[in-house]
Amino acid sequence: MADHSHTKGSGGAGMKWIGRSIRRLEDPALVQGRGRFTGDLPAAHWVRFVRSPNAAGKIKGISAPDGATVITAADLAGVKKITPMLHKFEYRPVGQPILADGEVRFVGEAVAAVVAASEEEAEDIADLVEIDIDDAEPLVDSRAAIAAGARQIHAEAPANVILKGEVKTPGFDEVWASATKIVKIDARSNRQNATPMEARAAHATYDPITGRVTLHCTTQMPHLMRTAIADCIGMPESDLRVIAPDVGGGFGQKMSLCTEYVLVTWLARHLKSSVGWTEDRRENLIASFHSRDQYITLEGAFDKDAKLLALRADVLSNVGAYSCFPTTSGVEPLMAMAEMPGPYDVQQYQCLARGALTNTCTMAAYRGVSRPVITFTLERLMDKAAKAFAIDPVDIRRKNLIATFPYKSATGLEYDEASYRETMEMAVEAIDVPAFRARQRAARERGEYLGIGFATFSERTGYGSPAFAARGMAITPGWETVHVTVDPSGFVEARIGSSPHGQGLRTTLAQIIAEEIGVTPDMIKVVHGDTDTAPYGWGTFASRSLVISGGATLIASRKIKAKLLKIAGHMLEAAETDIVLEDGKAKVAGTDREVTIAAMAREAYTQTHRFKGDIEPGLTESGTYDPPGTFSNACHVAIVRLDAETGHVKVERYLVAEDAGRIINPMIADGQVHGGVVQGIGNALLEEIIYDESGAILTANLADYMPPTAHEVPPIELHHMETPSTQSVTRAKGLGEGGTIGPPAAIVNAINDALTPFDVEIDTIPATPQRIRALLRNATNSAHSRESGNPGGPI
Repeated sequence: MADHSHTKGSGGAGMKWIGRSIRRLEDPALVQGRGRFTGDLPAAHWVRFVRSPNAAGKIKGISAPDGATVITAADLAGVKKITPMLHKFEYRPVGQPILADGEVRFVGEAVAAVVAASEEEAEDIADLVEIDIDDAEPLVDSRAAIAAGARQIHAEAPANVILKGEVKTPGFDEVWASATKIVKIDARSNRQNATPMEARAAHATYDPITGRVTLHCTTQMPHLMRTAIADCIGMPESDLRVIAPDVGGGFGQKMSLCTEYVLVTWLARHLKSSVGWTEDRRENLIASFHSRDQYITLEGAFDKDAKLLALRADVLSNVGAYSCFPTTSGVEPLMAMAEMPGPYDVQQYQCLARGALTNTCTMAAYRGVSRPVITFTLERLMDKAAKAFAIDPVDIRRKNLIATFPYKSATGLEYDEASYRETMEMAVEAIDVPAFRARQRAARERGEYLGIGFATFSERTGYGSPAFAARGMAITPGWETVHVTVDPSGFVEARIGSSPHGQGLRTTLAQIIAEEIGVTPDMIKVVHGDTDTAPYGWGTFASRSLVISGGATLIASRKIKAKLLKIAGHMLEAAETDIVLEDGKAKVAGTDREVTIAAMAREAYTQTHRFKGDIEPGLTESGTYDPPGTFSNACHVAIVRLDAETGHVKVERYLVAEDAGRIINPMIADGQVHGGVVQGIGNALLEEIIYDESGAILTANLADYMPPTAHEVPPIELHHMETPSTQSVTRAKGLGEGGTIGPPAAIVNAINDALTPFDVEIDTIPATPQRIRALLRNATNSAHSRESGNPGGPI
């Protein structure tokens, strides 16, 4: 259920296409099984990677069956390592070889590649390849990795710290010393995998006539993949075409360059043939990019009225064995440092953020990046503070949420107009807190435990190159370019640098164009994902596509509109200011004079002499957009039922009050939030990549690594406000990640509310039944010890 009735400010009234829940233009082919995916392509050669069974050690030898084609690092002379770069934060550049070269650094690292005529044959041969490794002691936990005397994983990174960020506002110490109460949380976020429905895949074909290679791959950033792969191999970028066809989910995992894509491209050139690779689920879980393995200690200084005065944080992020390209291993710790204050009015802040190298799979962005973790930590802190001051969790948020905009955060971020307090009040009213508390009291009398939890947060979205430049990135993404063409038949084509993979972007961009130039969305074709036909762009990630690509689309469409009005003025002999574009026509207001856009388009190409040089031939315009960014916001509320005997948690009700500015397509917006909430439920309760002490992954299948199913997901109730952004030309804000950010905080706060009678708290995600039962057992043991005077023991 969704409520779109609340609008703050202007935006949306009287619009024809923007604000309408039209069906997605992408869907007919997909639901009819006509989607085109990388793994569907045939190849003459197939690759199976031989991966390290050891977390750390020197490679002494690799043996393969006679006659097998097996590629190792020794065959890749001249192929560069993948070496992302930052120029700030004491960053230590660490290169990742395409195949492990002399040393392995995590279980699952590619050591060799078997090439055969079929996938089955390649897999059979790979099972016979033996790797002789001289084991070293693995470092799996980030705290152990940075401990004094720990073995160094890379020579380039002393003490295994790959980067360090620090911030401290002037006057912090004085304000901290003035506090009435200091509240502290030691939060733990365990490791996740994005688990997209389609795992990674690559297919490269060599053209013997041109010498070019065409690489189909499951990527979110086709243009940067082309740039980076060409750099690694040392080939002209013009000799490589990258296509991202239909992509079955990415969530950030398919944003980073992986070694496998470089190897498949190299093989196609080397063999002068076609080469394919499709990752299986086990490979995805052990060797594809992981996320959110963090320890955060956060302290809040409050005055006597529970007003937050200052925050102090220590962020330790386990970044894995290498640094991800292009965002680098700073993507999680630096975001945590910059955005920790969240939606709260606090101007004093101190933070130390470090990235620790370990013998684990490399970390990269996953939907929301650090925000689910920092929101979890900050919102747990606010609930703890409410308890310390004996006030309601909603009331402490009322005292501290930002209310006046624009607002500059303690780290210098500019927050545009938003509705932090309003969305919370909307959520509080909709969830009916007094009615829940009455139900909770009655349930406790029956020995049943219900809990309610709130999470308020802001989400930085749609930020362009200035935000990435502030990190000192050698590769600085941000802007987007869109080319819009009205062809001689009157149909419209938009070629975009963004590369959607399920977000419905083709539909929302078509709505923007249709609204501007007066045609229907089904007349608009959006072309993306092909470096030969789409303009250079940065792809789809970070809740940016509708804001940035949408902004570029609007800019180009406005230019098209201006040219159409000029052509119509010539053809209808009327002033441009008297002409309107609607229903596929240009009409002179107040008259019956009109001309179709198709007729005008034909004139623009075939009758240019009529315009006497006033109008350039054709109907193609470009727009480029590089905004500073905008902040969405939301309040999530969860109601849970806790089984104290088993530790099982059932989410009974989940409510979201969201403000993402101007909503282009409410149905698509709701779908984005729904999907995000489901992933957030997995983060809160279920999903965890577990390594043992030897560095082996114990969750290498979907029986052990457990994404949520329909059984774990309650009905999701959505309420929207619309605060149009002054920092976005479309007035829209991003919302692709917001659904994922709130659930860990809201659900764990609800669990802790349910646990109140037991006087225990959980500050770890996921909050699994095993962890909850351990807390309850310890509480029972402690109670028995106090009663008997004995130290107690397990029960």
